[in-house]
Amino acid sequence: MKKLSLSDQEETLETLLGGRLKILQKKSGYRFSVDALLLAHFTEVRLKDCLIDLGTGCGILPLILTCRKKAENVIGVEIQPSLADLARRNAALNHLSSRIEIWEKDLKTLKREIPGGTFDVVVSNPPYRKVGSGRINPGLEKALARHEIKAALNDILKAAHHLLKEKGRLNMIYPASRAADLIHEMRKSHLEPKLWQFVHSHQKDEARLMLLEAVKGGQAQVKVLPPLYLYDSVGQYTTEAQELFL
Repeated sequence: MKKLSLSDQEETLETLLGGRLKILQKKSGYRFSVDALLLAHFTEVRLKDCLIDLGTGCGILPLILTCRKKAENVIGVEIQPSLADLARRNAALNHLSSRIEIWEKDLKTLKREIPGGTFDVVVSNPPYRKVGSGRINPGLEKALARHEIKAALNDILKAAHHLLKEKGRLNMIYPASRAADLIHEMRKSHLEPKLWQFVHSHQKDEARLMLLEAVKGGQAQVKVLPPLYLYDSVGQYTTEAQELFL
């Protein structure tokens, strides 16, 4: 494992949650966004839940969920070696290595390697863009994080269905414009949407993102939460959005 110091100024050190978390990130590689904070805030963690994050990046979701939601057993899966290493160093930097384990694996192989029904909760902030839609970033880390190059939506949902216990919960964030795709693919994978919330930049804007919880083997009944607005009329974070950072 590398030292916990910055690597030849190729990384930045940020603080989060009022200074309770320290996060190393690549300067020029993939960096987490408000999407991860939204998903962490949306995800409920119950006592003794066993949780897995598919596509963990620098480990931001496991870090927040252990620090703020008191998750005790979180696994982050990351296919890119550089990001898997960064996630491990972030766990160590925050003294959370005993509660966070990072697997450097392709999520598409988990069905062959991990017994079914192992986890209570699956979370994922997946690549949003189909290959061929929009310009692919020349940087590999950003390209894999944004486009469905290594894993498409149905790959993530198939993995989630296998990993979850019966009545286990999948929590995701996805573009609101692809809401129909997400719900359709979830039902094909026998994951029933149960709770969702739309995220808007401003009150008069169309929804930009949606947060959704699905239950393996759940019944067809959905609860829609009030919309979440990120910015007020003067461009400042709303009171609700400020809670993401605390």
